[in-house]
Amino acid sequence: MSDYERDKKSKPRANPPAAEDPWAKWRKPAAAEASNESVPAAVNTEKTAENPWEQVKPKARPTGTLTVNRSPVVRTPSRAPSGKPANKPVKTTSTVKVAVAPVGRDPSAPKPEGTRLSKVMSERGMCSRREADLWIERGWIFVDGEQVSELGTRINPDAKISISREAELDQAKQVTILLHKPVGYVSGQPEPGSVPAVTLIKEDNQVVQSGDPEFKPWMLRGLAPAGRLDIDSTGLLVLTSDGRVAKKLIGDDSQAEKEYLVRVSGEMIPRGLELLNHGLELDEKPLKPARVKQLNEDQLHFILKEGKKRQIRRMCELVGLRVIGLKRVRIGRIKLGDLPMGQWRFLRADEAF
Repeated sequence: MSDYERDKKSKPRANPPAAEDPWAKWRKPAAAEASNESVPAAVNTEKTAENPWEQVKPKARPTGTLTVNRSPVVRTPSRAPSGKPANKPVKTTSTVKVAVAPVGRDPSAPKPEGTRLSKVMSERGMCSRREADLWIERGWIFVDGEQVSELGTRINPDAKISISREAELDQAKQVTILLHKPVGYVSGQPEPGSVPAVTLIKEDNQVVQSGDPEFKPWMLRGLAPAGRLDIDSTGLLVLTSDGRVAKKLIGDDSQAEKEYLVRVSGEMIPRGLELLNHGLELDEKPLKPARVKQLNEDQLHFILKEGKKRQIRRMCELVGLRVIGLKRVRIGRIKLGDLPMGQWRFLRADEAF
């Protein structure tokens, strides 16, 4: 063996330069891996050079004791269905609930003296409670000569109450209309396939009287029926924006009479007329005494002081009769008179229920 061959065999072959070895920058010597020390990319072991696909040995698993992270939990924000970012992460912390005593009047405290101003005005028929509260807010009410502008004010029930000129003008804008309702119109909220009676309140259907105000479309605002009249019934229907009129006709303590002419068919049970006057109940509640008389074989005359839903029809059914026609001819002191069907007129200044 020549000296050249002996030197070649004894000397280890060097790795090719990094530029010639495309995998050099991913290789690490095994010794460096074990000691977690970095090794230059140009330095490599003979084993790695011979096997470029050898996988890197996995790192040793950490040793020690597991501990629980006691830091507050942060919720990761999620995406809303619409694509918009959800709320920002909320850092949850422990909270302590403190019981708070409800705020209210001390039971041991003396009861407030006097009566609410709005209630006194409503009871005197000056306006409705809603109107009174509105006027109080605007400073339009005076009690014993002093202006009142605080809601909930209590006064002596015998105190002198007056209203300003602005309140009088506001009240003058309120109207009350008398309509002769035909069959097929509902008095209140429209039902499917029906038409509300207020649609008949237009200039073409008005019966003009001396001293009437000129009809304006704004008068329909706030106009509501003061009492119901069935879709199959005709007669006098009152529509008003005046809270005083509504309270007098349909208030809980209303004493306004309603008079009806009723056409019936069938045979009345024994003592049926007596039961119609007093002794029947609807919806498990006794009815107030009524005044009912028989005009002829098929016609009855009713005077009631209440107005439950379809009351007369249901009363007649309880005594063996069926109503085939119903007409209201009077409410309080206001009569239907000769007002044509489907037409209306204003309540005159000299009229009252």
